[in-house]
Amino acid sequence: MKTIECDVVVVGAGPAGLAAAEAARLAGAERVLIVERDTRAGGILQQCIHPGFGLKMFGEELTGPEYAGRYQERADKAGVELMTCTTALELRDRELVCANSDGILNVRFGALVLAMGCRERTRANLVIPGARPSGIYTAGTAQKLINLYGDKVGREIVILGSGDIGMIMARRLTLEGAHVKAVVELLPFLAGLTRNKVQCLDDFGIPLLLSHTVIDIDGVDRLTSVTIAPVDEKRRPILDKAEKIPCDTLLLSVGLIPENELSRTGGIALSPITRGPLVNQFKQTSNPAVFACGNVLHVNDLVDHVSVESAEAGRCAALFAANRLPSASAFSTVAGPGIRYVCPQTVVADGGADVTLFFRTLVPGRRTVLRCVSGGKELARKTCIRTSPGTMESLVIPKDAVAALNDSIEVSCEHGEVLA
Repeated sequence: MKTIECDVVVVGAGPAGLAAAEAARLAGAERVLIVERDTRAGGILQQCIHPGFGLKMFGEELTGPEYAGRYQERADKAGVELMTCTTALELRDRELVCANSDGILNVRFGALVLAMGCRERTRANLVIPGARPSGIYTAGTAQKLINLYGDKVGREIVILGSGDIGMIMARRLTLEGAHVKAVVELLPFLAGLTRNKVQCLDDFGIPLLLSHTVIDIDGVDRLTSVTIAPVDEKRRPILDKAEKIPCDTLLLSVGLIPENELSRTGGIALSPITRGPLVNQFKQTSNPAVFACGNVLHVNDLVDHVSVESAEAGRCAALFAANRLPSASAFSTVAGPGIRYVCPQTVVADGGADVTLFFRTLVPGRRTVLRCVSGGKELARKTCIRTSPGTMESLVIPKDAVAALNDSIEVSCEHGEVLA
């Protein structure tokens, strides 16, 4: 069994892992290794051939492969080592057990960064009744088949869920000559970004049916139709208003789940809301030597945000490996009225820098006031023209206020007009 020593090891060579590894090297870590189970770096961005990436990070519009390529070049230039076709199996105390074609490998580290990304919810997660024909895909699987392998998935399409990947695939399939009959969304509001609705649905005349869901699937060898129905305020199908839609393909775009099997083996505490690790502003988990970033921590809406967050995780991992990461009393962050969750879940006082809290609202609204308060004192506030659960929001707490913390921090929102 081979053993190697690293200052910082990163699991995953997607946008999060590449940004974290580069930042760790720039922060002084002598040896930084990325462990990646795929044959090459890039993660999900390899199949995202549409533009829209990099506007914040690079000031220009890039495709997914272009964005990943730039970060890979930066990681290579910084001296990051990349080990592909290698799967991380188990997390132990300061040791990561991996496997590749050479056998079992033990990687001993000063600090570890979890950057495994997320996976899609499948039909099994949804428990949709009906037959089990072919022609049912997750939106990401369909995207990979079309963009990487040049395959066709179908001609008459229904998409369940208004997540960003689903809306982007509605446009992609239309450009490929397929007929997207409808995007069906259980919630009374959009699950993804508004810009994707405009560019991918509205511009192509694709109907969006809010407060609807799929209640039955028909077909023997191949899907022949799905039955959809509106839902009431408790999200129960209204069966007497059900409608059958003939189609040969159903795409599922119904949410993402952080890939945290490795985190569980290492005893990392997970959030019941995000399903990612509980972290402080350094992206440090319940195991002080383990950090987490990107979609394994919480599902982001923009890859540019992933890069910023992951660079901080990599920098702090390098500081921890060198025994230079600040430590002080930690105070919890609390999701107050109108807020689904807040990340990070704790804030270390006197961390020496401003702290950005990321969160999502429960319902969409206009003229929304976002606030964070601790011990009766307002730490930050901003007013947004419009907010939506599909868009990540943030508030910045000044470092002086962070240093003076002596109580938990509550984040709340107040809508001038609720749009749900």
